[in-house]
Amino acid sequence: MSLLVIAEHDNAVLKTATLNAVTAAAKIGGEIHILVAGAACGAVAEQAAKVAGVSKVKVADAAHYGDQTAENLAALIVANASGYTHIIAPATSNGKNTLPRVAALLDVAQISEIISVVDADTFVRPIYAGNALATVKSSDATKVITVRTTGFDAAANSGGSAAVEALAAGADLGQSKLLGRELTKSARPELGAAKIIVSGGRGMGSGENYHKVLEPLADKLGAAMGASRAAVDAGFVPNDYQVGQTGKIVAPQLYIAIGISGAIQHLAGMKDSKVIVAINKDPDAPIFQVADYGLVADLFTVVPELTAAL
Repeated sequence: MSLLVIAEHDNAVLKTATLNAVTAAAKIGGEIHILVAGAACGAVAEQAAKVAGVSKVKVADAAHYGDQTAENLAALIVANASGYTHIIAPATSNGKNTLPRVAALLDVAQISEIISVVDADTFVRPIYAGNALATVKSSDATKVITVRTTGFDAAANSGGSAAVEALAAGADLGQSKLLGRELTKSARPELGAAKIIVSGGRGMGSGENYHKVLEPLADKLGAAMGASRAAVDAGFVPNDYQVGQTGKIVAPQLYIAIGISGAIQHLAGMKDSKVIVAINKDPDAPIFQVADYGLVADLFTVVPELTAAL
């Protein structure tokens, strides 16, 4: 049994999400290969070859893979799908964009956002915003799977010695073209990979309050900053701050929810955090049902006090 993991990268660095997908592949069992498709991505292939448990890295290096457009990547995966029982990618924006196309081209069902593996054919995935878990068994010859990264620990990024093999690039389909990319630059950790997250909600009242109250706390803790959908919709912060079912799914060591009521959509994105601290003036806020520590108080009073005490 051979499994193909699709590497998540930026042509220079292998993303941690790939390591989570490798762990999921290891739980399924079999020989694990990683596909690296990009432009001038040799460094990524070298990093992938060092991942523990990986036996082969296949590299497709061509200019039209540099932007990771889903059409070209899906065509490459399908062209090299023969012999693989499982095709796996992290459930990131790229994975969610590419693998449904792969499943459609292979005429198989996709199994989305698995959080655990029962056996090679059976997987567990959340449904109804994480309020229920479905156990899904597939009889397809090729299983196309996306992995919720918070469900699996990252594989070790050293200790492996996989063979690196060049793969012939497919044709540029020319169906889409990346015209530009706006990247958020911050000295803080990336939200999806942060060990500590400070998140604010509607209770912050304004974008000015959000930054004035929460940034000093995040700086003291070395934390990433997040937000509820309500805060994003109100314009307090940009979309890439959003934690929740339609935002980023996170599972840090510490999640501090400030002025967040705890709607189902938000809880679906952070309830797997190791320790959850909630600060809200409403004692009946749903966030307290999942919090390990809760403080019923005015955030504008206690958060500055907490920051000063650190």
